[in-house]
Amino acid sequence: MTEITETKSAKLARFVVNTTYDDLPRPIAEKAVRHILDSIGAGIAGAIAPEPQLLLKTLREAGEGRASLWGAGETVSPLNAALINGTASHAFELDDTGGCDHSGAVVVPAAVAAAELSGRKVTGREFITAVVLGYDVARRALEACGAYEAHNGAGFHSTGTCGPFGAAAAAAKILELDDRQTEMALGLASSFASGLWSCVHDGAQNKRLHAGHAAWGGLMSAVLARQGFTGPSMVFEEVWGGFNKSFAPTSSDPDAWLRDLGTNWKLARVSIKPHASCRSTHSSIDAVDNLMAKHGFKADEIKEILVIINPFVHGMCGKFAIHPMNAAQLSIPYSVAADLVFGSASLASFARSRREDPRVAEMMKRIRFEIDPSQKDDDEPIVRVTLADGRSWEERVPMPLGAPTNPVTDEALLRKFRSVTEMVLFEVDSAELARRLMALDEVNDFRTEIVSLLAAAPKTRERFAA
Repeated sequence: MTEITETKSAKLARFVVNTTYDDLPRPIAEKAVRHILDSIGAGIAGAIAPEPQLLLKTLREAGEGRASLWGAGETVSPLNAALINGTASHAFELDDTGGCDHSGAVVVPAAVAAAELSGRKVTGREFITAVVLGYDVARRALEACGAYEAHNGAGFHSTGTCGPFGAAAAAAKILELDDRQTEMALGLASSFASGLWSCVHDGAQNKRLHAGHAAWGGLMSAVLARQGFTGPSMVFEEVWGGFNKSFAPTSSDPDAWLRDLGTNWKLARVSIKPHASCRSTHSSIDAVDNLMAKHGFKADEIKEILVIINPFVHGMCGKFAIHPMNAAQLSIPYSVAADLVFGSASLASFARSRREDPRVAEMMKRIRFEIDPSQKDDDEPIVRVTLADGRSWEERVPMPLGAPTNPVTDEALLRKFRSVTEMVLFEVDSAELARRLMALDEVNDFRTEIVSLLAAAPKTRERFAA
């Protein structure tokens, strides 16, 4: 039997331990600030979604805590905070995408809870570094499975299966674990890798839980490792029971765990979402918006919208369901129709009263699909709009708005942040939180300067009409 002198997880652990803020390229550090702000905004808004409230009810009996529930004005245990805040961050489809898939909803809640658990002063720069490392490890897990199309195409929701590794890395960094402890945390994270796409068929709430569970599992892994609990050191090797062989038996790319480590920062490829729907709906929304801006027609002039789409995305986002809200957010027909009727696909456009607006139903009748098996799973659809007067145009948006090569402006990012956080927080608290987060690299104590605002009493505890 060939002896492996040093495992991939050991090398990855050493990299996590040794990386400092000064090692990060300036554009990556600055981009991290934007994603931290965006992820926290999504989590605050999600505080009034049904899923985190159901979790809170279930977990209250866990006892008194010392970690904050964002936008709730109360505390629970750090583990439960990671679980609930992570679930909240993904609850309204506001969170970023293109990492593990939804890395922000996994890594940031785990890192915040770890900072509260640490009992020490965590600087903004330390927090940024931990988040960058978390994004990096989470994406590497997905790429080791052959990337998004292969892994998710097999039925796994990569946010849940790959996210725990990123959360573990971020938490380990903040908790100042040593090389051996961090290696064990990464191994332990494999025990929390789970999540299937079966939720797509009925809009089940567990899709949101995948993010929270991954955040909880990653933090749990780091806490266990700190106590001396061991995890598998061979978890990233090509062995029976290893992550790759188990989750990606036909698409494994084991070298991805370490390829270009420290030079190809995975955060660089992550997108911020301008629309409150599945990222696979965004290209179609943007295509219609672009055609309207270019040719000057109005929504009521549209006779038909044809979406020429690959089989994979059609299976995920080709349904015409409007209930529950989760299903509408996974629907290209609803998302496009809502954007046309209400002028945006923002969170407000997915409220129950909006989903039941007869104008949306009428617009959805004008949308149809043509499945193109020659398109690859990651190809964006071609959208053809035909007007009542016979004019017709096509548009394909290969990089939807919010992608790193097509970014939203800081002004647009802050508008999104304010619009979603002010559903929960008072305007003054929202504004101050945004100001501090955008200057996170200057923060001396994350707990007193940031968490204090996350823990502010909300202006409302009403549920969003999902």
